Amino acid sequence: MRRVGVADLPLHGGHVPPWLFVRMRRLARAIVKVILIEFGSAELLRRLSDPYWFQALGCALGYDWHSSGVTTVVTAALREALDPNEHGVAVCGGKGKRGLKVPQEIDEVCEVFGLSEAKRRELKRASRLTAKVDSAALQDGFAIYHHAMIVTEEGQWAVIQQGMRADERVARRYHWLGEQVSDFTVEPHTAIVSDKVYSDVLNLVARESEGVRRCIVDLVKERPSKVAHLTAEISGYTTLDRWLGQEPSLSVKRIARYLRMPWRINWKVLERAYNLQPSRFEEVLEVRGLGASTLRGLALVADLIYGEEPSWRDPAKYAFAFGGKDGVPYPVDTKAMDQAIETLEEAIRLAEISHRERLEAIRRLRQLLGL
Repeated sequence: MRRVGVADLPLHGGHVPPWLFVRMRRLARAIVKVILIEFGSAELLRRLSDPYWFQALGCALGYDWHSSGVTTVVTAALREALDPNEHGVAVCGGKGKRGLKVPQEIDEVCEVFGLSEAKRRELKRASRLTAKVDSAALQDGFAIYHHAMIVTEEGQWAVIQQGMRADERVARRYHWLGEQVSDFTVEPHTAIVSDKVYSDVLNLVARESEGVRRCIVDLVKERPSKVAHLTAEISGYTTLDRWLGQEPSLSVKRIARYLRMPWRINWKVLERAYNLQPSRFEEVLEVRGLGASTLRGLALVADLIYGEEPSWRDPAKYAFAFGGKDGVPYPVDTKAMDQAIETLEEAIRLAEISHRERLEAIRRLRQLLGL
């Protein structure tokens, strides 16, 4: 994954005022229309998958730069602004229950765009896997509550998801771009934005977790009774050390961080996976009902029994959108900053909006960037 930016996204309740949302939708429609005319739908997906550009777009539309609502409200504005018949782009899903309607809305969009049945299945699979990765294969403590897929008439896609840590009242946004996903299970994101980096994040899609992924595939191809026997052995290791009152063994020390969170294995789901005999980790993730705690248990077995330790690296990077003037966390990327400014200013300049609204949008953009 390339170095990504991070936005501070505290959870904000309430609703966007109707008078603001109407204007956001109008300006979003104008900006997107210009991008589609000048650069095409594939470029629009690339920009929406860039956390810097997405955040700047939200600011240009007049929304709070640091709110978790940047994700949900900007996506909702784009959903209403884009007409599949006119623009050749559609936004499926969104916040809460709307995110669960993505498969149904993919069917509707494919009808409008005349996409093949194979493409329809591919889009639905991408939606399922992106949701499964961010909710189960990447265990960072954020519960996904927003799932949106942007689809073009060529069948290209991008996904924008958001999760929350209700106890800390912070949100984390996940960006996916279909053209860059060659494997859903190896560094698949274009960006993950968050307000902080956490320790002890079970990251089964990290490049360094390849051994664990292979081991998990092998485990689910074994009879569940064997996996149950291995988990019993693990419990025996930890219990015996504690009962004897001895210093934990090296193996127990290694897995102590795993044991901070309860884990359980869904044996019925493992039976289903065993009958399917998956050959790749992607296929393991596609097993219905195989969730975060079962994957965590399998990763524990892979580590302690077979010596395949997973990555605990949080893939989010703590950074300012374009760097910090004091060089922390890295020097200001003036080239990227200038490109974002020029892109949005050009889009706003050419957009079909009133002169007053155009000047107000540019003023907000310049104020955000400290110009």
